Amino acid sequence: MIDADALARLYKSQLLDNVVPFWLKNSADTEYGGYFTCLDRQGKVFDTDKFIWLQARQVWCFSMLYNEVERKQEWLDFALKGAAFLKAHGRDEKGSWYFSLDQAGKPLTGAYNIFSDCFATMAFGQLYKAKGDEEYLEIAKNTFYNILARRTDPKGKYNKQDPATRPLQNFALPMILCNLVLEIEHLLDPVLVEDTVQAGVQTVMEKFYWAEKGVILENIANDGQFSDSFDGRLVNPGHGLEAMWFIMDLAIRSSDVELMKKATDVTVELIEYGWDKTHGGIFYFLDVLGKPPQQLEWDQKLWWVHIEAMISLAKGFLHTGDERCAKWYKKVHDYTWLHFPDPEFGEWFGYLDRRGEKLLTLKGGKWKGCFHVPRGLFQLWKTMEAIRTKQQNLIIQDH
Repeated sequence: MIDADALARLYKSQLLDNVVPFWLKNSADTEYGGYFTCLDRQGKVFDTDKFIWLQARQVWCFSMLYNEVERKQEWLDFALKGAAFLKAHGRDEKGSWYFSLDQAGKPLTGAYNIFSDCFATMAFGQLYKAKGDEEYLEIAKNTFYNILARRTDPKGKYNKQDPATRPLQNFALPMILCNLVLEIEHLLDPVLVEDTVQAGVQTVMEKFYWAEKGVILENIANDGQFSDSFDGRLVNPGHGLEAMWFIMDLAIRSSDVELMKKATDVTVELIEYGWDKTHGGIFYFLDVLGKPPQQLEWDQKLWWVHIEAMISLAKGFLHTGDERCAKWYKKVHDYTWLHFPDPEFGEWFGYLDRRGEKLLTLKGGKWKGCFHVPRGLFQLWKTMEAIRTKQQNLIIQDH
């Protein structure tokens, strides 16, 4: 039995009393604008470089909180300051978003990574919802159209692979598009939304999902076949688990009971596959054929993997009542709460070794910022409230 009432209160408090204040207090660059994301355990800045996808994620986060939780001017102002920095410095002459800038906003790394564009779209779409500013609308839409134009060759000239020898397609972009299109549905033509949704679901659930193994592959051949190579054998359980709650949200949107059941089943398969039976926690990378992974960090336990797993398990339980989700949810929650939140200085630790010891005590860096933890806590808070309501209705019906 999930104590949904207690968990809803826990996640709400962790979000609003712990995590959000950490970023508000420590991450603003009052000199040049934007945010510092390289923060040590106590929130002190240890590097001033700025990464566009993390800047945009933070704009999205505080805009979302303003739109969905409370219309606090402090949150909106914080988001607007980040958006101003992005508008001034974030794009190249073609409208593609850089990967990284120095503190003042000068480009360090070019627009090789389409995920900067994905999160810029989310940021300005959410900010448009908050402010109604037509400039934000145009930035979000134009960036999204740019993503669609680049999606078959997202790295372009930055692709290091020879496209003639072993062409592969990657899971990350179709996965993100499943979520991104819902984020900006209010800005787009309904036909484009439906086409993008259908293509995303079909790609994730039929092309990258390997039913025989119960996993989602990170890379497949362009013809959809399995590639027996380092990249082709790669499984990132956290990516698959995150994708499943995106798919669940799409299933709710279309009232697709079968899709919801399949996403729940895949969630359970992935958690059973990715769980470390010796030390607990979810592996970062695995090789689907049991061969040595090329990633030396394969056995690390990461913050985002665990919070995304909790969301999918909670949503699976909410919408299907599957007790496997409830059982695994408790297991992942207990592991997560034991290892990641920092009760002394706020926010969460990000990186553990296989045994659960902290590898780094930083709260943010090049890859960790103000996104997975606050988004995850918000999703868990609201999902637990929905489970609580469902449980209360069942009690009333029984009487």
